[in-house]
Amino acid sequence: MTAASDRLTRFAARFEALIGRGAEEAEILAEGGRLLEALVAVDDWLPDAFAQPDPVRYTQYLLHRDPGGRFSVVSFVWGPGQSTPVHNHTVWGLIGVLRGAELSQRFEAPAGGGLRPTGEPHRLETGEVEAVSPRIGDIHQVANAWPDRTSISIHVYGADIGTVRRATFDAEGRSKAFISGYANAPPKLERPA
Repeated sequence: MTAASDRLTRFAARFEALIGRGAEEAEILAEGGRLLEALVAVDDWLPDAFAQPDPVRYTQYLLHRDPGGRFSVVSFVWGPGQSTPVHNHTVWGLIGVLRGAELSQRFEAPAGGGLRPTGEPHRLETGEVEAVSPRIGDIHQVANAWPDRTSISIHVYGADIGTVRRATFDAEGRSKAFISGYANAPPKLERPA
C-alpha cells in the first residue's frame, strides 16, 4: 500500500479510536476536526473513481463505513455551480474541502415556522474544516463556490449517513423526508424514523 492510499486507512483508524474511547460530541468535533484537517491538507490519496462529478447533480461516494455504524466518511463531488437543497443531518458532521471551495449558508427554523438564514454564506476554502450538528446548527445549504470547475469535500458523519432519514426544507420551512444513499454503494433498508 502506498503512503497516499494508506492516508484514508490511517484516518479511519484514528477516528475509530476517538469514537471507541467514548468521546463526547464536542471532543469528536474538535479532535476529529483536526484529524480531518490533516487528511484534506494533502491531495494525493482520493482515488479517481470517487472524484467523478455527475453532470446533473452533486455526487456522494462512500469511502469508509465504520463496522459498528458509528461514523462514515464520504466524498462529495460538486460539478460547476451545483448545490444541495436546504437540508439537515440529524447527527454531528465534519466537512473538509479537499479541492476547490464551497459556500455554506446556515438556516434556523424558528418555533413559529419558516426558515431564516443565520448570517452570511460562509466560504470554505481548500484545507478548511467546519462542523455541523443538531446542537450547534444542523440546517444548511451547500454549493460549489466555483461556477466553472469541480470541487470536492470530505465529510465525516456520526452515523452511516447514506441510511439516515433526514429532511430537505422549502422556503416556508416545510420538510420532506429523504435518505441520500451513495453513488457507489447499494441502498440499504430504511431505518425507522
